[in-house]
Amino acid sequence: MLQAKLVGEAPSYEGPSDPAGLPMAVSLFADRPHVRAAMRDDAELAGFRIMQANGLGLLEEGAARALGDIVAVDAPAADAPTLAMLERVSQRIARSGAKLIVSTTIGALEPVMLAAREGDPVLLVEPGRAERMVAFGEALAGLAGRRVRELSDDDRVAVIRLVERVTTLAERLDGLVGEGEGVDASGSAFAFGTGQGAAAREDGNAALASIPGLPDPRRVRAAIRKRQMRMRFFEPSLFADPAWDILLDLTAARAEGRRVSVTSLCIASGVPPTTALRWIGQMVDQGLLQREEDRIDRRRAFIALSDTGVEAMARYFDAAGSCECAGI
Repeated sequence: MLQAKLVGEAPSYEGPSDPAGLPMAVSLFADRPHVRAAMRDDAELAGFRIMQANGLGLLEEGAARALGDIVAVDAPAADAPTLAMLERVSQRIARSGAKLIVSTTIGALEPVMLAAREGDPVLLVEPGRAERMVAFGEALAGLAGRRVRELSDDDRVAVIRLVERVTTLAERLDGLVGEGEGVDASGSAFAFGTGQGAAAREDGNAALASIPGLPDPRRVRAAIRKRQMRMRFFEPSLFADPAWDILLDLTAARAEGRRVSVTSLCIASGVPPTTALRWIGQMVDQGLLQREEDRIDRRRAFIALSDTGVEAMARYFDAAGSCECAGI
């Protein structure tokens, strides 16, 4: 049975339990000691039982061992052994019904994402404590969804409440994160330039046909530059929603006949990669964007507007007419 309660003003709860009444187990794997320690602290704070906390070597082929309800893996590099390990683990996760969390670096994002895709992972890019706590909440929600037939109505309500409490705790912790490396003054784990070069695109791929009805890409790029100019005068956190920036960048790229990689799109969004990935995932689910694998290099993935997204953006710019405010 899942139990949740509040004590005073701070969220306090007993973690989610398995059918035997024990707290749900989490398996943690990371070679970087400080990352493994942080993962362990955050999992315990979220109320999970630590089943194991070891290096990636114990996930190598031949090292058969039981895994927890949630498996969190830190994979900062995209070398062949790591990618092979992620493929095996994600296949095992897909069969077992557990939930996978994978943290990585911006440089390794695309191959790691593709290697782990079968396990439908919650992806993090050099996360802070708050982001990791939110990931545990997302994993718990996904786990409950997969096992919905095993839960009573009371348990389902308890899962929802627990996820809410984990997320609230993460938001409160967000102001306490400061010990991690690479955190800028705004609290973001990454800080990217906002010049035109941020909207990087990939060369060496076959050009896509231009779509009638889309605006002149120069017009879209001008709108993007105007939006980026805001950060010279205002705190970037005021503009933390990257959805429109993502749509604009992909609109210009589609009209230019260029493809945009997942990594480039994360950078162009102007927000931390974990935030960008979450929004990209939501827009893929809504049918506005679509993922495309590189047929030449299967370690790369591209994001493009779907037909629905193209039509919506074309209609928007058509309705906006020649107004200079279009796209801003």
